[in-house]
Amino acid sequence: MSVRPARAADAPQIAAIWGHYIRETLVTFNAAEKTAAEVAALIAERQAAGHGFFVAEDAGRVMGFATYGQFRGGVGYARTMEHTILLDPLARGGGHGRALMAAVEDHARAGGAHSIFAGVSAANADGVAFHAAMGYAEVARLREVGHKQGLWLDLVLMQKFLHA
Repeated sequence: MSVRPARAADAPQIAAIWGHYIRETLVTFNAAEKTAAEVAALIAERQAAGHGFFVAEDAGRVMGFATYGQFRGGVGYARTMEHTILLDPLARGGGHGRALMAAVEDHARAGGAHSIFAGVSAANADGVAFHAAMGYAEVARLREVGHKQGLWLDLVLMQKFLHA
């Protein structure tokens, strides 16, 4: 397994992973699948902004991805980031998530980020536990801010400081 910067050619595999979570789960509140073209544009946008977009790869197959960008718009938030991480369901438990998080955190830290947030669906207990194990602390729970599959969903905001 290796972690490397994403390329436009990875977009179809990334879109397929993202699509699974959009269609089948409450992990993301988004109900509209992303096209490969949209993912390729996001990769280019993040890289142009100096933010990372990484993939975990095994034998040429994308097993997961992680990316980050500024938490909110405006210069006052320029050193606070938010990330997204998703794994192919077959990749769970293989260290791909930890490797991707290390790449995102290292890249953000090197770029001067002070802290990084994860917005995790409260319906995703595994995601909350993963982030806690990676040193993220729950700092807020936003009640019923997401709506999907006829359900109101809470968002758990978790934060990690990148500089001691």
